[in-house]
Amino acid sequence: MTENEIDIAVEDGRWEAAIPDLEGFVLRAVEAGLDILPDSAGGPVEVSVLLADDATVQTLNRTWRNKDKPTNVLSFPAAEQPLQPGMARPLGDVVLAYDTLVRESEEQSKAFEHHFAHLLVHGTLHLLGQDHETGEAEADAMEALEIAALRTLGVPNPYDD
Repeated sequence: MTENEIDIAVEDGRWEAAIPDLEGFVLRAVEAGLDILPDSAGGPVEVSVLLADDATVQTLNRTWRNKDKPTNVLSFPAAEQPLQPGMARPLGDVVLAYDTLVRESEEQSKAFEHHFAHLLVHGTLHLLGQDHETGEAEADAMEALEIAALRTLGVPNPYDD
């Protein structure tokens, strides 16, 4: 049976300096997001993670969302496509901005690692079809999934003040 495939590209070297065992950290966080909704993935999936800077994320945000500013995380779900037997289904891409994560961590008095894990889980849940912008019930449901996934990683509830 095919396992999940999580591809990680590091565009900004500051990520590697900030997190010991960066690859293991990303793999654990993305898997926590996938594991919290095991049936929604429909079998093994492929997720790509790009660890970038604000400039890269701002360009993507402007191009794909018509918002000319950086943001902490972007998710790009993959289009449905026929698969060969035994292939993982491409789920999509998650892109994170280092500068924004550092700034938000400091502003919110959160450990960088906790905020980073939260946004990896958040982006993964978006790839699984979760949404927090369509209504309060959907936002509450997505937050509950994030909290549960983060608990498996030993990360405290990011919504507690």
